[in-house]
Amino acid sequence: MSRAEPLQRTPLHERHVALGGRMVEFGGWELPVQYRGIAEEHRAVRSDVGIFDVSHMGEIEVHGADALAFLQWVLTRDVATLDVGQSGYALICQPDGGIVDDVFVYHLADRWLVVVNAANSARDLAWFRQHAAGFAVTITDRSPQTALVALQGPRAAALLAGLAPELAALPYHGVAAGRFAGVGDLLAARTGYTGEDGFEIFCAADDAGAVWDRLLAAGATPCGLGARDSLRFEACLALYGHEIDVHVNPFEARLGWVVQLDKGDFIGRAALQAIKAAGATRRLVGFAMVERGIARGGYAVQAIDGSPLGYVTSGMPALTVGGHLGMALLASSAAVPGATFDVVIRERPVRAAAMRMPFYSSRRRQARD
Repeated sequence: MSRAEPLQRTPLHERHVALGGRMVEFGGWELPVQYRGIAEEHRAVRSDVGIFDVSHMGEIEVHGADALAFLQWVLTRDVATLDVGQSGYALICQPDGGIVDDVFVYHLADRWLVVVNAANSARDLAWFRQHAAGFAVTITDRSPQTALVALQGPRAAALLAGLAPELAALPYHGVAAGRFAGVGDLLAARTGYTGEDGFEIFCAADDAGAVWDRLLAAGATPCGLGARDSLRFEACLALYGHEIDVHVNPFEARLGWVVQLDKGDFIGRAALQAIKAAGATRRLVGFAMVERGIARGGYAVQAIDGSPLGYVTSGMPALTVGGHLGMALLASSAAVPGATFDVVIRERPVRAAAMRMPFYSSRRRQARD
């Protein structure tokens, strides 16, 4: 089956191929799923330090006199609480409360930067522009000119300290401009998507090679999409199209903490207020397979008596904590620790039991949070 358009490539594509990366299609991009193996790369991030090319993510700049007011209107989070040099997780919601996307917002000295999921980048940009009427804002898509590299793991700060001590000293969710590897115009944030300490480094696309090479030379292990998924899964971090989408609201997805209903009006506020008051009828729950089997995203989940409960959003073997685990969006009555139910695997019900989330939490992250 041929594609209407060729796959997009990041500025680091040739380096991935040279390193032996196994390239796959992901959301219209050609990206490495692994280099030497998902398990090896996963463990490198949990015990040492790994590096990911996430240049496929979208970057949208918002600036102007009404930049803050505009972001308050289109996001669920009270971004007014983010001082310059701080960042935070937020959601874009529809009027009915369904999640358009989950994003990270960075408050810079002269502008705001919103990082969106790659597959949703064009839609999010259009959404922002659609809802900018009446606001004195300029919305600019910086994605084509921007590369993004994620340095993640318990040794990430130590590695970065040897290259840029001022960036390595950033607080959790801090963001600042800096330089290293001969690149004088980059931005670093102490954020990530692995459940570990780490940094995300934004730079011009033309400078991506120098940044990547320097971090590899300093000892970072190159990691692909496979490890990125297994790491975020253990930390129970949402993946768009799995745990969240336009048919799922924040309270169902255990993301009510990022909905600040008292900040003033925003898109979806009335619906979310009503959902919170009534209580969500379904909820995301973590589970472990009790009987032999691996749950995969999309598998049906049913009660012991065979009545439908919901579906698996993500599932796989947990490489750090062990066991075959999963997350599922289920009727609220079944979304409690210790509840048992069946995952339908190849038309056969296989017993599973609900468990606490997240499955894994870094001690370093706990100490900072």
